[in-house]
Parts: sequence; C-alpha cells; structure tokens
Amino acid sequence: MSNTTSRRDFVKQGVTAAGVAATFGKAPDYVKASVFGANDKMQLGFIGVGGRGRSLLRDFSAAAQTHPLNIIAVCDTYKKRITQASEMVTKSMGEAPGLQTLDYREVIARKDIDAVVIATPDHWHAPIAIAAMQAGKDVYCEKPMTKTVEEAKKFAEVAKATKRIVQIGSQTTSSDQWWKARKAIQDGMIGQLLMSQGSYHRNSIEGEWNWPIDPNAGPNGKGEDYIDWNMWLGGAPKRAFNADRFFRFRKYWDYSGGIATDLFYHVVAPLNLCWGEAQFPHKVMASGGTYVFKDEREVPDTFHLIAEFPKGHSLVLSSSMANSTHIPGLLRGHEGTIMMVPEGAFEGRVDHITVTPERLFKQKFTEKYGSAEVKLMTEKRESHYENFLRCVKTREQNVLDAQTAYRAMTTIGMAVESYRQGRVLYFDETSQRVTDKPVAPQQAARS
Repeated sequence: MSNTTSRRDFVKQGVTAAGVAATFGKAPDYVKASVFGANDKMQLGFIGVGGRGRSLLRDFSAAAQTHPLNIIAVCDTYKKRITQASEMVTKSMGEAPGLQTLDYREVIARKDIDAVVIATPDHWHAPIAIAAMQAGKDVYCEKPMTKTVEEAKKFAEVAKATKRIVQIGSQTTSSDQWWKARKAIQDGMIGQLLMSQGSYHRNSIEGEWNWPIDPNAGPNGKGEDYIDWNMWLGGAPKRAFNADRFFRFRKYWDYSGGIATDLFYHVVAPLNLCWGEAQFPHKVMASGGTYVFKDEREVPDTFHLIAEFPKGHSLVLSSSMANSTHIPGLLRGHEGTIMMVPEGAFEGRVDHITVTPERLFKQKFTEKYGSAEVKLMTEKRESHYENFLRCVKTREQNVLDAQTAYRAMTTIGMAVESYRQGRVLYFDETSQRVTDKPVAPQQAARS
C-alpha cells in the first residue's frame, strides 16, 4: 500500500474490486506467502468485528488449541466494536492485539500478519480480500464470497494468480454429509442427477435483519460511539449517515443481496460439492416480493430461485422471512433420491443422509445394496476454521476455495439481478459474463 494514498483519496477512488486493483496496482510479482515451521504460530488480523466477526474471534480462538496462532490486529469502522473485540482477544489469548484500527489498510500493510479474517458487510468482501491477497496474505472471508458476480470473478482471478489459500465462510461445507452425497452420486446410487432442491425459511417479530441500533453511534459520535461512515460506505453510493443502513445493512441493495447472499449461499455452495465438481449455471431466474415486512427494506422478505446447469440438472430454492416451515432438502436422480435434510434447513451437521430408489429401480437397488433404503452415516471432520488454518501451513487445497466459491456466487448473484431486473439471465461460460441473451447450453459446457 502506497503511503502517498490518503484515506480521503482512497475513498474518492470508489472502492470496488476494480478500484482496489487501481489503488494497489497490478504488479506482476505478488508478495509471497509466509512459510511456516512445524511449531510456528500463525499471525492473524480480523477485519470487521461486529456480531459475526466477534463470533469468528471465538471460533478461531478455540481452534488455537490445536493450531497455534496469535490475533495481533482487529479492525472495524465502529470504535465500540474494536474495543469489544480487543477485550475478547485479551481474555482468550492473554494479550491484547497490538493493532486496533478503524482503517483496514493498516492491517493489510502489516508484514507480520499471515492471514486475515474478513467479516464486513458484503460490499467490502472483494476489495479487502483482493488487497490482502496481493499483499501476500491468505484469506478467510465470510459468506457470501462477494456482492456481485463481477467481483467474484476478480476475486477468483487474484486468488489463482497469487496462489493464496482462500476459505469462504459457509461452515456447513466442512460437514461430512455433502461429501457422503458426492460419493453416492459418483457411485451411481441415484442414477443421472436431475434436480437439487432446498429452502431457507425463518419467521420473527422483527422480520430478518432488524438488529438493534446503538442510538448514540454515528460519524459525530464521541469516543466509543464514533463510526467512520465514509470508510464504511467505501465504493457504495454516497449517502448521509443512516443508522438503519449501518446496523441493518442486509436490508439494502447497496450492501447486500438480501436472502440470496445471506442464506442461499449456505445451500448453493455445499451443493456444488455434492455435484462432484463446482459448476457455473447456464440460466437463472428469481421471483418473490416484500409481502409482510413493509419497513425501510429494499430486499424482498420472500424469494425463490430456479437455476439450470449445462450438465443437465436444475436447482430450485424457496425462502421466506415470514414463514418458518421448510421444504425437504434433497437431491433427485432418475433412479433414486438422496434426502439431505427432511426439514429443509441445509446449514449444520446431520448424523446421516438417506438414499431411496425410485419404484422402477427398487429391485435393482435392493439387490445391489441389500435394502430398499440406505442410511449413510456421517463422520466428524475438522472444522471449517481448522481446515483453513491447516491448509495455510500445508498449502493444500481447502474445502471452499475461491474457484468453487466463484461458481456458487455466480448462481447467487445472477438470482439477485434476475429479481431486480425482472427477467431471465444467462451465463456465457466462455466469456465469463452474465447476459440477458440466451446462450446455448452446449456452448457453456465446452469451456
């Protein structure tokens, strides 16, 4: 990071993925990643320490029992959150982080930081992650990968060029059920895959995302109440401070894709693991609306997604923030079905998944597997955080890497745009672009 770029100049440039590339440069030689000895402690910096960020602080602190690490930097645009995070680190690690800052660039500039954990609003994921990778740091980035398809493409390109370890924080992908389903499909237990279906339904008095607002916080707040609003906005449209937008950002298109980016990523990402290889969609459409929670929100409280894939299968997802009854989460094949979650919520670990044959193939299935129903028991695997920390040291591929995450984000991002534009969208895999013009599936499949 050039010392000649002031905070004001940086914000003026428009902090999008493209803006980061312009700000930090496109040097052909990226900073090399750290090399660890067997007993070396990893040095971590946390960027974004609100509710989710502080939860990750606890999770990584727990992982330190088996993967030695230090948390030496915490960053947020809200001073109070920095103080709270620092107190947590002191309590869990025995020492306060040496860097406590409102400016994420100070974290990235630290040469003694090996990896960063990003838990900011969605519109900041790509800019911060790209800058961190270019500076030689590995990245754990909360879901969704990015806010848009274009940002995800740039994110994945930089991850590949810099050879960084990137883990996207959909923790369920480290649960064993997805890998058991993957093997079942590869072994032909359900025949040709036809459709994946799932849902994410919730119901609360507040409607989703109406989190508490600190009444004294803002850009004019004193001491702990201070928020660096311009930094928080980054490349998003410039607006006067609005506490609802800051504390409840998932309600607004400027910073989030609502249900799709907050919740559907927990379904689309692990399904890409089940399918045997991560896949770009060919065609995506979405619908829904704001039927119940008619407050300031711009995003819908009810949202549905349908996607088609070049390999000849589809995805159907249902959601509402005003009704909590799920539909079953399952994988349909021509010869059978894998029941992933009977009640439908995909997040979290289950103790087994169930494979049952279609009536036409019941005899064949029973002869081969000895029963008309097979329960595949799941096993305990390392946590998402442990997987990331281990792979940072070994340089092995982690569970939810940037290339897999990009393909999942393409489906999610296209669904958001389909809803907002009111039309079907297509993905041209050859050019890696979203278009409203039909693209032949075989063309997409050839790339």
